[in-house]
Amino acid sequence: MAMTLHVDIVSAEAEIFSGTATMVFAPAEMGEVGVAPRHAPLVTRLNPGEVRVQTQEGDELSFFVSGGLLEVQPHVLTVLADTAIRADDLDEAQAQEAKARAEKMLSDKSADIDYAKAQAELAQSIAQLAAIKKLRERM
Repeated sequence: MAMTLHVDIVSAEAEIFSGTATMVFAPAEMGEVGVAPRHAPLVTRLNPGEVRVQTQEGDELSFFVSGGLLEVQPHVLTVLADTAIRADDLDEAQAQEAKARAEKMLSDKSADIDYAKAQAELAQSIAQLAAIKKLRERM
């Protein structure tokens, strides 16, 4: 029997995934990390991007997270994200619209805007579009 770890991906709204995996890849703050069963304990912040979960059956499930925290224990991995979406549920048109809106806000120097919020929206929409592109390439 292959070794596995229990994976929970949770957003502020709901639990997105709970199950077992043989490997998980996540966009950690310092670069992508791969986590296998019996990994050393770890807590790190996540950047917006794709979390990939490889199941015992050989499937690879993709999720988009807007950022958050990754906690690893030897047999348990938890992703706590503000927003988490199954990659299949991402809306490319909506992500393109959000990207254009954020770019417009950032380019308008006369407007009274929250630059940090606009930059976060831009980073999130770019990460969503990259996740959509990766998903298409795998199909």
